[in-house]
Amino acid sequence: MRAVVAAVTGGPEVLSVGEVDAPRPGAGEVVIEVAATAVNRADTLQRQGFYPPPPGASDTIGLECSGRIVELGDGATGWSVGDEVCALLAGGGYAERVAVPVGQVMPVPGGVSLVEAACLPEVAATVWSNVFMTAHLQKGERFLVHGGAGGIGTMAIQLAAARGAEVFTTAGSPEKLELCRSLGAAHAIDYREDDFVEVLTDAGGADVILDNMGAKYLGRNVTALATGGRLVIIGMQGGAKGELDINALLRKRASVTATSLRARPVTEKAAICCGVVENVWPLVASGDVRPIVETTMPLEEVARAHQLMEDGSHSGKIVLTL
Repeated sequence: MRAVVAAVTGGPEVLSVGEVDAPRPGAGEVVIEVAATAVNRADTLQRQGFYPPPPGASDTIGLECSGRIVELGDGATGWSVGDEVCALLAGGGYAERVAVPVGQVMPVPGGVSLVEAACLPEVAATVWSNVFMTAHLQKGERFLVHGGAGGIGTMAIQLAAARGAEVFTTAGSPEKLELCRSLGAAHAIDYREDDFVEVLTDAGGADVILDNMGAKYLGRNVTALATGGRLVIIGMQGGAKGELDINALLRKRASVTATSLRARPVTEKAAICCGVVENVWPLVASGDVRPIVETTMPLEEVARAHQLMEDGSHSGKIVLTL
C-alpha cells in the first residue's frame, strides 16, 4: 500500500510517498481504508526524530484519520465492514490503510464529510480529556486557551463556549483574532500587543488554562490563574524546563497538570473516545461545534503540508486526502 515514508529524520523535504506492507488487524482491531488524515504538530516532531511512536505502534506518521472499515480482527465487535468512521491513532494515519483498536474507532458525526471528520479525533480527544475530564471546566467558569486559531484552539474555544464557559484566547494576527471571536471567544487577546496575564487578572483570573507553550508561559500562567485554578500543560513549544512558584500555587490553592495522549493505554483512549462520542459529537451534529479546515491537499504533497504547519500562518487543520 502507499504510505508516507522518511529514510532519515529532518525537514519536510525528507517525506515522500512509497510502498509499505499493508496492516492486518490484531485481536480487537479493525483495519480502516483511509479517506483522509490530518497534520498535527506532533507529526512534525516525529519527522524530526523527537517524538517516536509508542511501543507496538506503526512507524508511519499520523495520529488521526477517517475512512471505511475493510477488515475486522478477532473480537472486534460493534462495527461492520463498510462502516464510515474516524479514529484516534497512535500512528499510521499517513497511509492507505491503518489498523486501529476498536475502542478508538468512532462514528462520523452527523452532517460532517469524511474529509472534515479526519481532523476531529485528535483535537476532540485532546480537548475533552484535558479540559473536561482532567480540569473539570464548569459552566460559568473562565477558560483560557493559548493559540486559539490552531487545531486544538479552535476546538477548545467552540467546545468550552458551547458548554457555557467564558472563553479567553490568544492569537497573533487580526485575522486569527477575528476567527477566534467568530467561534465563541468572548475575549481574543493579541499576544504581540497585549498581556494575557493583565487581561485575566482584571477579569478575576482563569479557572482553567489549556497551554501548549510549556516553560515559556509557566510562571505567567500561574499568575493568571484564579483561586482554585487548574493549569493543564499539553505541549512544550516554548521549552521544557521552567521554574514553578510553589508559593503562588499554595496561595491560590491551584494545580498544574501535564498530560499526553498518544502513549496512554488503549483502555484510557477508549474511555476518552467514548466521552467524545457522547459529549462532543452531538454538538458537532447540531452545528454548535464545527471542524475548521484550513486547506486540503493530496497525500503526495505531505512535505508542503508539513512546511505549512511549521510556518504557523494557518488556522485550523491541514488535511491530507487519499
